[in-house]
Amino acid sequence: MQEINSFKNHLLIAMPNLIDPNFFHGVTFVCQHNSDGALGLVINHPMQMTLGDILEQMDLVAADDKIAAIPIFSGGPVQQERGFVLHHTSDDAWESSIAVSDTLSLTTSRDILKAIAAGKGPRKFLITLGYAGWGEDQLESEMKSNAWLSTQYDESVVFDTPISMRWSAAANKMGLDINLLTSQAGHA
Repeated sequence: MQEINSFKNHLLIAMPNLIDPNFFHGVTFVCQHNSDGALGLVINHPMQMTLGDILEQMDLVAADDKIAAIPIFSGGPVQQERGFVLHHTSDDAWESSIAVSDTLSLTTSRDILKAIAAGKGPRKFLITLGYAGWGEDQLESEMKSNAWLSTQYDESVVFDTPISMRWSAAANKMGLDINLLTSQAGHA
């Protein structure tokens, strides 16, 4: 069996025993993972806030009610005042984008929100406030302690699955019913 060197471009599925409210029943998309640590976005914890609320604070107006109603997610406990847009990579160049994969980018600039508000943004996107961060070897340690399951990125889970179903849908992609898993790790 080959050891995974990086969880970048993976979905982390919180095990049922992970009770931290920032990650409880959470699915986290890992945007970056290297020897210094990892950065991810929780993709299934909506806030009591919509894109319309964010745009209003930025003196921008949504082109229609559907755009204004887009949910904002709590991406994690770090820098919760900062916005992150996970989106399909497109021909448009946004001011502060980094490529996460061949098909995904992460953008933190105002210009992408302005385009989204006008209905001219990326085809698929998800907006979070804050992110999940792990220090050196922290994520690896949490994996060994049975806090997370890991599976490859799946576009349908991130962008198309109803929010309340993402945790179980991510596990189902692995052939698992997450509700039947035990919180106990086995040791020989």
